[in-house]
Amino acid sequence: MSGFTGGSDGERELQQRFGTEERAGRFYDEQVLDGLNSRMREFVGRMDMAFIATADRQGECDTSFRAGKPGFVHVIDDRTIAYPEYRGNGVMASLGNILENPHVGILMIDFVHDLVGLHINGSARIVDDQALRARVPGLPAAERGRIAERWVVVDVEEAYIHCRKHIPHLVPAAREEREWGTDSARAKGGDYFGAKAQARALSGS
Repeated sequence: MSGFTGGSDGERELQQRFGTEERAGRFYDEQVLDGLNSRMREFVGRMDMAFIATADRQGECDTSFRAGKPGFVHVIDDRTIAYPEYRGNGVMASLGNILENPHVGILMIDFVHDLVGLHINGSARIVDDQALRARVPGLPAAERGRIAERWVVVDVEEAYIHCRKHIPHLVPAAREEREWGTDSARAKGGDYFGAKAQARALSGS
């Protein structure tokens, strides 16, 4: 895997403006890969959560959270990963953005052991569960009876470390039984932030 030669025009301009070109150059040369090395693949395989950043064709952004058993983000090869999409609230904000703009950013953080993170940026596409299983052996099985409706397959373009400098050390709580795939408002958090009540008040209903 070759070293990194990219970087946005904006970051290059700011590096020049604030005198960080040399420091940034070392980071590009030493830390940014165009695929996943063996340690990165192992890291992905033991993560149980990921933060997914997408944007629509106008650049309007959205960040979402995904979680599952370790390995729910599946490493297909050193340049391809996939994560499952289950039945949710029906909005499909992330998938809708990917349909318009395939660029995605994924951040996985080990809050428990190594206190370090991994950024993966790339180009994504949406693939039905059965279609991907027919082509990719070893995809994670259904979890707690939940079957992935589709997968997001990401072609890796950049992979690099997120330093441990400000990552908090968290201690996992005892696992509780969750109502996976439920439509129960209580199980999903109800109207925790009061948005539904506010909307009703504004509409006068």
